[in-house]
Amino acid sequence: MASIRSLWTGLVVLGVLGVLGVLQMGAQAQVSMQPDFQQDKFMGRWFSAGLASNSSWFREKKATMSMCSTVVAPSADGGLNLTSTFLRKDQCETRTMQLQPTGTPGSYSYHSPRWGRTSLISVVEINYDEYALVDTKGVDHDFRMATLYSRTQTPRAELKEKFSTFCEAQGFTEDTIVFLPQTDKCLKEEE
Repeated sequence: MASIRSLWTGLVVLGVLGVLGVLQMGAQAQVSMQPDFQQDKFMGRWFSAGLASNSSWFREKKATMSMCSTVVAPSADGGLNLTSTFLRKDQCETRTMQLQPTGTPGSYSYHSPRWGRTSLISVVEINYDEYALVDTKGVDHDFRMATLYSRTQTPRAELKEKFSTFCEAQGFTEDTIVFLPQTDKCLKEEE
């Protein structure tokens, strides 16, 4: 009887430790949000200066990627349109993502019609005149991406360091972080 009781106690302890481990992993995966996020100040032109991702596609393509221009504008349904122009196969290509508010300021969901997957996009930190740190997580799939948006094509070295530190805190390794080079094509400081 004592061995059954010990086995039962051991299983209960393992179960509690397992639950605590899951809770701890969830806490590590959480990112803080920009306090008092002001969506109207987030609008306008941004340049993707830095990226980090756990995607195998990203790791394969990161050496050939270059900076893109993204315009954030309000959508008719209260969300945001992110329209990005980037260089692909020596041609300028434009794509628009429609973000839906989640109810938390600075947090949006995006459903990819191409892949049939949903991601949560969160503005983690922002200085509306200079930079934004954005975290993207798959809701129904294992996808993570961090983005450094800059109002100019040449972000300060301190912002790059801030981005690297943020990425490493989210579990990205140095080989999964890239600072995108400028290109003469597809980028305009002003329209």
